[in-house]
Amino acid sequence: MTNETFRVAVVTAGTSDPSSTRLLADRVAQRVEAIAARHGHTVITSVIELREIATDVTTALTSQLITPRLQQAIDALAAADGVIAATPVYKAAASALFTSFIHVLDNDLLIAKPVVLAATAGTARHALVADQEMRPLFAFLRAMTVPTSLFAAPEDWSDPALANRIDRAAVELVLLMESGFARKVRDESWDSYQHEFGSAGGTEVGIDLDTDLMRLATGGSAA
Repeated sequence: MTNETFRVAVVTAGTSDPSSTRLLADRVAQRVEAIAARHGHTVITSVIELREIATDVTTALTSQLITPRLQQAIDALAAADGVIAATPVYKAAASALFTSFIHVLDNDLLIAKPVVLAATAGTARHALVADQEMRPLFAFLRAMTVPTSLFAAPEDWSDPALANRIDRAAVELVLLMESGFARKVRDESWDSYQHEFGSAGGTEVGIDLDTDLMRLATGGSAA
């Protein structure tokens, strides 16, 4: 097997420092690095702490202005071969900060990228949030979520079952990155997706603007 260097972006929406959400994401990232190394690969991990760019996310939501700090986070995701997405759970849902960040992302940014879903909460009653809320959200973005989702309540941290699930998710992420599936999708079937003008980080500009509908949309008149 060819030795490769993979880039992994960790998105964490924990609000405290340290936070249990960041702790869970870090444990996954460490296992991904170790498993990839065992396979002869190198992993470069970058961390996107959403609490540090919360005002930038709000600005993007209300004005469509992408600040340099937010653009840096988006660029890290665009360059990533794999993603670890972790959020705390509030009121039986992923945090508003986490979902707001996802809402400002380009719809084409994560096509076919493998993603580990992780959530933390103060009670096990929220254990299904990763699968019932986060998975559909990333499905809309056409990301490739790994089969094993992760959830940690306070009683889980000392439970060996959590470590087993982390290992399983990490293996799944490494294997998907090794497969090169996301790269092959972009190389072989990119044009078959319904890209919007200016999508894919502004690079998708191959849209026919000389149509009645597009002329109307830009303030002109139909022929």
